[in-house]
Amino acid sequence: MEKDVEVRVGKPKDDGNKHAVVLLSGGMDSAVLLADCVSHGMEVTALSINYGQRHMKELVAAKTLAQYYQVEHEIIMVPSGILENLTSSQSGNAEVPEGHYAAENMKTTVVPNRNMFLISVAVARGIALKADLVMYAAHAGDHAVYPDCRAEFVDAMASAVELCDWSPPRLAAPFLRLSKANIVALGFRLNVPFGATWTCYAGRRHACGRCGTCVERLEAFDQVMTVDPLEYEDRAFWKTAVKHAR
Repeated sequence: MEKDVEVRVGKPKDDGNKHAVVLLSGGMDSAVLLADCVSHGMEVTALSINYGQRHMKELVAAKTLAQYYQVEHEIIMVPSGILENLTSSQSGNAEVPEGHYAAENMKTTVVPNRNMFLISVAVARGIALKADLVMYAAHAGDHAVYPDCRAEFVDAMASAVELCDWSPPRLAAPFLRLSKANIVALGFRLNVPFGATWTCYAGRRHACGRCGTCVERLEAFDQVMTVDPLEYEDRAFWKTAVKHAR
């Protein structure tokens, strides 16, 4: 774990009076973000988006998490085809690749322009709800293969949001400088029910343990010397994948 990185979100002290729209995928990162907002006393509307992703297990997890934290939860259905990309394993026909995110084959996990689209939908809902903030959980561990998780992208989107309406919400990505291990550590501080989250790309009964996001997740739990409560088909593969990536 990166001990020199502060693992608090660092919101202003008056954020307890603010209303935040939190993009909630049902994955680990957005679950910790939701928990952190709730811990700061914020009014939260959790927003999940069905954009035709490979499986619905994350959306089921998102619903469970919203119920657990007793926050409003909306699921927006995106018309078929808008984010469909046949070369993506997440919104098209490509097979789910196995291994570490550093591997070349992980490019098939990219859904082009997904974050710009999801943020735009969340901002539109934020404006309608007169929310103060739109929050999403991009983090420093998001690899170069994902161009829409870079700080430059977040800054550009934040600037665009400021110009999109006379009273827009503020776009915030408070985990942008945190590693995956930092987020796990923060989640444990906040007692996040990690067993209720879902990250795996495969979407079977148990997490596969071999796709890029399973590898990254298991590595992060190991870095903070704790055990991921999810059940895995293969809990050991990540070590081989990480070793080969170095």
